[in-house]
Amino acid sequence: MKVPHDAMVVVADGRKLLMLRNQGDADHLNLQLVQKELQPNPRTSEQKTDSSGQAADGQAGQGTMGEPDFHQLEEDRFATEVAAMLREQALRNSFESLIIVAPPKTLGELRKHYHASVTERLAGELAKDLTGHPLPDIETALRNG
Repeated sequence: MKVPHDAMVVVADGRKLLMLRNQGDADHLNLQLVQKELQPNPRTSEQKTDSSGQAADGQAGQGTMGEPDFHQLEEDRFATEVAAMLREQALRNSFESLIIVAPPKTLGELRKHYHASVTERLAGELAKDLTGHPLPDIETALRNG
């Protein structure tokens, strides 16, 4: 994938965000960290307070209500916040070109919330989880993506 000079590269998952800027060119990437965020997101068992409820359907032993996955809800909320932040930066013209790198599930959640100003600057997406990787690995994945 070609990453233009000065492009913003966002590497995110459901709890971590790396905002990078390509100080190199499309052939020789040189990603520099602009911003890093890490949101705490405990396991669902640590977030819930009660056991699942029972549906009032009159059938004993049936009708257990599905328990929400609080961990996934929190990851989706974080992706929504990242999309809102990208919208604000796009409207301020903080970047002309944008590359998003995220695991497929997070990427799907981000896409639901892309603003038109983000979509028109979007130069590419890579469906991979690279938040825990060093910058040279991210550069290699982008070159090969």
